[in-house]
Amino acid sequence: MLEKRGASLTMTINTKQFGSIDIDESEIISFPDGLFGFESLKKFTLIEEPDSPMMWLQSCSESDLAFVILRVVDFMKEYDLSISQSDLESVGTEDPSELDVFAIVTIPLENPSEMTANLMGPVIINLKDKKGRQVISLCDKYKTKHRVLDELQAKTGA
Repeated sequence: MLEKRGASLTMTINTKQFGSIDIDESEIISFPDGLFGFESLKKFTLIEEPDSPMMWLQSCSESDLAFVILRVVDFMKEYDLSISQSDLESVGTEDPSELDVFAIVTIPLENPSEMTANLMGPVIINLKDKKGRQVISLCDKYKTKHRVLDELQAKTGA
């Protein structure tokens, strides 16, 4: 449901993790092709975790669907975003530096320290134009399961 508040429209969305929340319409990110396996869902919003680099990519229409994501630069020393020109253009840019690049994170309940990030299928978001896309990396050194803590240790030298 959209509601006008001041100069902008707000929308109430239901989430499994946070209950009902109000978001500004300008916070909605359009994924014209959806995400892999969820192609019919086109609208998402980012919900930040307080005091954490982790965020939630929450569907605006399916309350039970949210992905834990991390900005790749927050846990990797270096990441080669190698994607097609058509992927760049689909989010409204030709310049990869205009994008935020996220990895979808899988956190095993039995051992959260074994969490992994999908670097083969990153999520790119042009935050200026509010367009996103999950893409396939053209770089063959990435997999769907990179251990986040190992990458973070390599980044910090710890």
